[in-house]
Amino acid sequence: MADVVTGEAVVVEVRIAQLPSRGVAYLIDWIIQWIILIVMYILLGTASFVTDTAMTAGLMILLTVLVIVGYPVVFETAGRGRSLGKLAMGLRVVSDDGGPERFRQALFRGLAGFLEFWMFFGAPALITSLVNQRGKRLGDVFAGTIVIGERGPRQEPPPEMPPQLAPWASSLELSQLSVDLADTARQYLTRWHQLSPDARHQMGVRIASQVAARVAPPPPPGLPPHTYLAAVLAERRRREEVRLAQVRAAATPYGGPPYPGAPYGGAPPAPQPEPPVASRWEPSTWEPQPPSNPAGPTPGGFVPPS
Repeated sequence: MADVVTGEAVVVEVRIAQLPSRGVAYLIDWIIQWIILIVMYILLGTASFVTDTAMTAGLMILLTVLVIVGYPVVFETAGRGRSLGKLAMGLRVVSDDGGPERFRQALFRGLAGFLEFWMFFGAPALITSLVNQRGKRLGDVFAGTIVIGERGPRQEPPPEMPPQLAPWASSLELSQLSVDLADTARQYLTRWHQLSPDARHQMGVRIASQVAARVAPPPPPGLPPHTYLAAVLAERRRREEVRLAQVRAAATPYGGPPYPGAPYGGAPPAPQPEPPVASRWEPSTWEPQPPSNPAGPTPGGFVPPS
């Protein structure tokens, strides 16, 4: 991943294309270019019976340059930074500020690619890509572009709320939980099944202790770290969804879609009387039970910091 600063001074995080995927994309384009060249050479060989030999040689040189240089320029300009190989691999060429690739940049990349790949067999491109932090080849350095991956890794489903922990999680104070720590906990839960039991327990206790130091009230005793983290993240996601729904509802103007049976822009319907509710001081007939541990206590115990 890398940070790209747009023209509006906004920092956007993009995923840099890896060298193997770029190599496969170039190989696809290289095969297509050779197919086009072979077809053109066959056609020129057929027409050489009625044309001059010098003219045929000149046409072959011209068509070779047009295919080698014009193919990436035309496709990347028309495809907004994607040739056929990049389209197959989910890659795109963009400017250093995150904007779309322009014709001038595609031309610089095409001319530099002729020297890098066809004259020196890709050695300059390989060396420059390995040295540059963003994986740029010489054409990207001259043109001010970068190759990014549009197909992100498969996203794991978010952790679900354990049903027995829902009453306890609704009372959590999550204002001190940072985004970085929440992302760390989410990555741990994503890789939980891939870790060994020892690493799973040690990492879980460490991350859960950091989360418990910023979240109140403390978790129930004997709760496994991964279950505690799943409950905290699920409650955090639920509150964020509620907040976004409230923001969207508040941003909907009265001049939007008309109410049923009323003309466009009509007044909202009169509020209906709310049904009577029990007094807030009446004793509750249901007392929440302390959550049970479905997986059993973790060996070694998870003791949140006091």
